[in-house]
Amino acid sequence: MNQPSIIETKPEQLRSVKDAFIKDGPDKLHILADFDRTLTKAYARGRATPSLISILRDENYLTPDYPAKAKTLYKKYHAIETDPGVPLEEKKKAMREWWSKHFELLIASGLTKKDIERATLKSGRVELREGAGEFLDILNQQNIPLIIMSSSGLGGDSISLFLQKEKKLYKNIHIISNSFEWDNEGRAVAVCQPIIHMLNKDETVVKDFPCYPQIRDRKNVILLGDSEGDVGMITGFDYDNLIKIGFLNEGTGERLEQFKRVYDVIIVNDGTFEYPNRLKSEVIARQTSAG
Repeated sequence: MNQPSIIETKPEQLRSVKDAFIKDGPDKLHILADFDRTLTKAYARGRATPSLISILRDENYLTPDYPAKAKTLYKKYHAIETDPGVPLEEKKKAMREWWSKHFELLIASGLTKKDIERATLKSGRVELREGAGEFLDILNQQNIPLIIMSSSGLGGDSISLFLQKEKKLYKNIHIISNSFEWDNEGRAVAVCQPIIHMLNKDETVVKDFPCYPQIRDRKNVILLGDSEGDVGMITGFDYDNLIKIGFLNEGTGERLEQFKRVYDVIIVNDGTFEYPNRLKSEVIARQTSAG
């Protein structure tokens, strides 16, 4: 298996920031990460890895009319999302409409906690990226907070279930994602506000969430994402040093150029966690040798 390409966009500047990370050690560090296609693989066994919401749709867990209605929404709004000619603010408005309508559809289609559990645990089609398990283990051992900020259509419940299945749901992990309100029988009755979608993470400010005291004084940040919009996760946090690592899972050309404008390190071809693991080890090694 060929090693994935790793691109450092500004090597000298990156070296300076890495030196600051190493000097400060793990006690000043926290990780801010997307989930789908960042912590998890974009492709597995030669096939694109589905999102958990698409598993729910394609395997007919809900009412018979749900798949067709969900696909109609997808066709309409995905075209807007991927159209380079649509202004960002217009895209954001469309994404909020899409997510809101889809959540309403899920509720109307009888979504239950058991449906989320089945889609998450029984599909076997979503896998951690190679090396990501080791990454999560070491963060836990070193008590380094990991904030997962996800626009997942099935929300924090599905991410928690997946990590629990992988035996990686550690106490240092905090999940910021969409969530549902449930009735006494486990049926979804409402979605909690604000709704997080793939383009408004710059409006989802970490300090507004209960995990903020855990990271307030950890002002060195490694940010992990797989889209240009994921860099917005850092908005509103008063960091000292930041390294942004982007997983460019598919496409080059203009998409690569867009990534180069916003990320410090780019891992192409659905690559592994080799680089984040190496960076994390350098930061931890300094503390170990100093001790």
